[in-house]
Amino acid sequence: MSKDAYIHKVLPGSPGGPLLFVFHGTGAGENQLLSFGREIAPSATIASPRGDVSEQGAARFFRRAGEGVYDMDDLARATAKMAGFVKAHVETAKPSAVFGLGYSNGANILASVVFAEPSLFDATALMHPLIPFEPDVKGSLAGRHILITAGRRDPICPPNLTSRLEAYLRADGADVTVEWHDGGHEVRPNEIEAARRLFALAPAAEGGKNNG
Repeated sequence: MSKDAYIHKVLPGSPGGPLLFVFHGTGAGENQLLSFGREIAPSATIASPRGDVSEQGAARFFRRAGEGVYDMDDLARATAKMAGFVKAHVETAKPSAVFGLGYSNGANILASVVFAEPSLFDATALMHPLIPFEPDVKGSLAGRHILITAGRRDPICPPNLTSRLEAYLRADGADVTVEWHDGGHEVRPNEIEAARRLFALAPAAEGGKNNG
């Protein structure tokens, strides 16, 4: 898969440092999370793709029939395409670690890639994901660090589905942290701090990625 499979932007980081992929929410684009990524992972190279699906003009990563009603065939297409995009960038960059961060629709495509390719990301931040199906994880998530952030009053992502996702990931061996706030679908400061902690600690915990 090509590094240019998606329209995207790259912010260079420290040579040989981590590579952080950021995935925007519905209606945003490749610029939404670039500065956020730099804030939480200062030394990382940041790659930010734009969703290739238009929902009445709003960019998304896969199609849906309604809120929480996913086009599962298109999700499978998007997952395979995104996994290839990530692998192509990793192969070129040969980073010390591979991180992923997604918000809302971006968290959903990121989660789907994690299910399909459990060894691809060393640490993953899923901000307000909505996974309304039982994940089929293609392998083990043992040793992978996953942060889920959520609002207890989120009208889009019900808390019970957040807790169910946590249980699925733990059952597959992931090291899962859940960061709640009392609001809705917005990102709050405690989530940002949790993401910063995740990416600061993950490389040391992993001991770096073997690129041999």
